[in-house]
Amino acid sequence: MACAPTKGFVFSKPPNEQAPPPEQRKTPPLHEWLGEVSPAWHWDWPHLLYLQEQLERITSGELLRLILTVPPRHGKSQLVTVRYPVWRLERDPTLRIIIGAYGQSLAEKFSRQARKIAEGRMALGDRAAAGEWETAEGGGVRAVGVGAGITGQGGDLIVVDDPVKSREEAESEVYRERVWDWFRDDLYTRLEPGAALVVIQTRWHEDDLAGRLIAGASATGDEDEEPEAWEVVNLPAIAEPGDPLKRPVGEALCRERYDEEALKTRRIFLGSYSFSALYQGRPVPREGGFFQRAWFEIVEAAPAVGERVRYWDKAATEGDGDYTAGVLMLKTPENLFYVLDVVRGQWSAGQREAVMRQTAEFDAQEYGRVKVFTEQEPGSGGKESAVLTVRNLAGFPAYKEPVSGSKEVRAEPLAAQAEAGNVKLVSGRWNRAFLDELCGFPNATHDDQVDGASGAFNKLALRQQRKGWRSARGGYI
Repeated sequence: MACAPTKGFVFSKPPNEQAPPPEQRKTPPLHEWLGEVSPAWHWDWPHLLYLQEQLERITSGELLRLILTVPPRHGKSQLVTVRYPVWRLERDPTLRIIIGAYGQSLAEKFSRQARKIAEGRMALGDRAAAGEWETAEGGGVRAVGVGAGITGQGGDLIVVDDPVKSREEAESEVYRERVWDWFRDDLYTRLEPGAALVVIQTRWHEDDLAGRLIAGASATGDEDEEPEAWEVVNLPAIAEPGDPLKRPVGEALCRERYDEEALKTRRIFLGSYSFSALYQGRPVPREGGFFQRAWFEIVEAAPAVGERVRYWDKAATEGDGDYTAGVLMLKTPENLFYVLDVVRGQWSAGQREAVMRQTAEFDAQEYGRVKVFTEQEPGSGGKESAVLTVRNLAGFPAYKEPVSGSKEVRAEPLAAQAEAGNVKLVSGRWNRAFLDELCGFPNATHDDQVDGASGAFNKLALRQQRKGWRSARGGYI
């Protein structure tokens, strides 16, 4: 958490979390109160002071709709979702507060942390479950995850904290619709007259919850209705022109936590697409810009030492439809990746198996041991096809690979390393078609070479994290 001491702190149990409760207490201003309940935390860091100012505007009634977009691990949840509700309840113990998050467990975690602080500050009622607790005066906190209903309770203050858990969820149109329906039909309808609503999140996608609200989508479902005016506060990890905190361009949001060098390292690792969304609060549409040609250096030869994988994305229509593509990739001891060869064609099932067998023989002659993976499509037909391919490659180290997640999610690690200059292509006649497809992804007609390349890359990049390769029988060898 950003507001914890820089060294030696424990995330889950900050020191001095509870203050001794006097019989009668006048609730101090928010900043002073934070110093009382968590004196070892750094509430005077500029970005946290700025967030406190926005919360004071919510408290005064000056502002009723607020979107806060803040990078990961900068203290937003501990301030806005955990402590601010307790401060409000201490001021008005009849207040009814709803905390929403991507999952029930996360929402209840926030609720438990808030209740622990409240126990040392005010009288609580008998109801003290993780998902719902109350004050002696009838106010309290209700925790709810995406998709869960909230019947029977209104909210004077609703805080929605990170309704998206992962890149895979963010890229799923189905999940984005689920979040929107939950927000509109369940959460929004719980607002009491004059209630405040705060959405605080790390951005993932231009069409995420914050994106829809910023774009003016109607939370009531009436598209003819004038959209609500939302105050939008974005605190990018690296300052840009017009920074809310008036930082010089390029300055880190919280140097005590992540300085400029640390953020540069994260940007290289994540790639510009994810970094722009997660850390700068500016998700951009893919629009075929997942890969760029300038990222790929074409070299005459690759190093001799390293680990090699050939990964196949299969199709089975001769002369039409999707392609079968097999991408051969090398990982060097220095963690550089070389695309050595791409085999691609529109073959019938029989032709495809013959080509795959022939390619395995050529690879063995050229490089010795080369692991071969074939993508296993969902369903019994996909499993049967993968088993037949592994059987066809008897005598070679061949394995089937069930896939999960969207193509974009699987390709993102490769794109990040390509942008960093760590993926190179060995010169060959296949280079042009390979780059054309990658640079058109995900909007191009075909994506078989992208699937093959991302599959090979992920097997090599994650190799050190695995205990072994999954065999055709499902065990590890």
